[in-house]
Amino acid sequence: MLARRSFSAPTLAQLRQMPASDALALLADHVKLDPTYLPVKDRHSCRWHASTALGDFEILTTGVKWYDTRACAGGGGAIDLAMHVLGLSFVDAVKRLTAR
Repeated sequence: MLARRSFSAPTLAQLRQMPASDALALLADHVKLDPTYLPVKDRHSCRWHASTALGDFEILTTGVKWYDTRACAGGGGAIDLAMHVLGLSFVDAVKRLTAR
C-alpha cells in the first residue's frame, strides 16, 4: 500500500492567503492590468486580462478573492485560481504554485 502524503498546513495557509493578483502573475503566460477599469462595488478591485494554455481570461481581483467575468465563476485563494485558469486538480495546483 502506498503511503499517503499531504501538504503542510502552513503551505496551504500561505497559498490560501496569497493575493489573487500575485497568484495570477505566477500562473499566467501573459497578464496585464486593465487601466480603464472603474470599480463598482469595491474600490480596491482590479481587472486583469490573462492568457494561459486554456485560453484568455478576464479576472476581477480583490485581495484573495477573484472572479472570472467570462465564465461567471469565482473563488478565493491561489489554489482555486490555479485550478480554474490551468484546469488542474487540487494536488497539481498546489504543486504548481509551490514549484515557483
